[in-house]
Amino acid sequence: MTNNHLNFYIDGAWVKPARPAPLDVIDPSTEEAYTQISLGSADDVNRAVAAAKAAFVSFSQTSKAERLDLLRRILDAYNARFEDIAQAVSHEMGAPISWARDAQAWAGRAHMESTIEAYERYELTEKRGTTLVVKEPIGVAALITPWNWPLNQIVCKVAPAIAAGCTVVLKPSEIAPISGILFAEVMHAAGTPKGVFNLVNGNGPDVGQVMAGHPDVDMVSFTGSTRAGIIVAKTAADTVKRVAQELGGKSPNIILPDADFEVAVRKGVEGCFGNSGQSCDAPTRMLVPAARHDEALGIAKKAAEAFSVGDPRREDIQLGPVVSQTQYDKIQRLIETGISEGATLVTGGPGRPEALNRGYYVRPTVFGHVTPDMTVAREEIFGPVLSILSYEDEEEAISIANDTVYGLAAYVQSGSIEHARAVAGRLRAGQVNLNYPEWDVFAPFGGYKQSGNGREYADWAIHDFLETKGIVGWGE
Repeated sequence: MTNNHLNFYIDGAWVKPARPAPLDVIDPSTEEAYTQISLGSADDVNRAVAAAKAAFVSFSQTSKAERLDLLRRILDAYNARFEDIAQAVSHEMGAPISWARDAQAWAGRAHMESTIEAYERYELTEKRGTTLVVKEPIGVAALITPWNWPLNQIVCKVAPAIAAGCTVVLKPSEIAPISGILFAEVMHAAGTPKGVFNLVNGNGPDVGQVMAGHPDVDMVSFTGSTRAGIIVAKTAADTVKRVAQELGGKSPNIILPDADFEVAVRKGVEGCFGNSGQSCDAPTRMLVPAARHDEALGIAKKAAEAFSVGDPRREDIQLGPVVSQTQYDKIQRLIETGISEGATLVTGGPGRPEALNRGYYVRPTVFGHVTPDMTVAREEIFGPVLSILSYEDEEEAISIANDTVYGLAAYVQSGSIEHARAVAGRLRAGQVNLNYPEWDVFAPFGGYKQSGNGREYADWAIHDFLETKGIVGWGE
């Protein structure tokens, strides 16, 4: 069966890149290439943006009912390819297949469903006296998505952009690009009008930055590292386009003295290690009462050592490899730094887990007696590495939690919901999770400070893709 891995999707058709530039896609569980994609160039971006610009003229004038019908067709086509998408995620980023289905591929479905539901009740016009306030699509949107939650980020950008009436050019991560290609096949199967959705693979400098600086792009929605987000914002500034960013995080998890300690610590470890620790909102800093620090270490050690690590194609595996050699090396360096700076290595540590001699596997690692100035308490590690810090009282816990350049997420555990709510109100983060709630795809998601700007999920994301026009003198 032929595939479109070496092609781009532009103006409703699969096309060859302007010039050949193949790139191996590495399966992180084997460290071997399992397919290739093409890297794009400015010529490919120009072609895709031109298609999106031309399509915007008519697509921006479609009705809400027409866009809803398209979104529903996309959802049906997505569900028809659900297992293919899960398998692609497992191969390209090493996600255990059960996690690839139940979290990664599921997230794409869930965001499409929530966008449809939110858009059904979204009001695009409002009368204020004799003025009609109209929300209109911003234009051509450049979407740049990461490798760690590929479908989550693709769908929670593409779906609201379509709802708003925008046309898009998507650049998935070149590290985990195959799920993005499958998503383009979904868009084609759904009968998306030509030019409304376009996909160009490539790296940041040659494709992402070209998209961000393109004069015919009206908005950039970027998810990735804070370092890359700054480059995107600077590049976009020359054309004064809107930039929405979801960037890094170093999320605190405050376990208050009145929490169920055993449950709170265990679930905190599980939350940190999910997706092999490769989530920007992972609760990577666990804050515990100083008098119970050693008790927390014992619970965390037991929880960490219960994780099964191995071949992501096995249904019973909980942790696969991290995504690349680059990420593996970074995590190993930070684990070594934690040891050298004096943190207590509770479990895990450098190197691969026993019996695994290839693949980018990281030992589930817990550090105790971490102080706020240590590197492992400040840098985003992006691996299955948890830092446990102490606090003397609630004021200190809140102070430590907020002492970070990031502000994407925070977590509070308490036996009293009123107590948890009071602490939540003092945390500088875009999303605060109380007592480990279920994932809410209708909640706003985005960050304070260097974790970005704008909000994603459901109607929050639709808003970001709209301009507001006041038609004054409209009449009664």
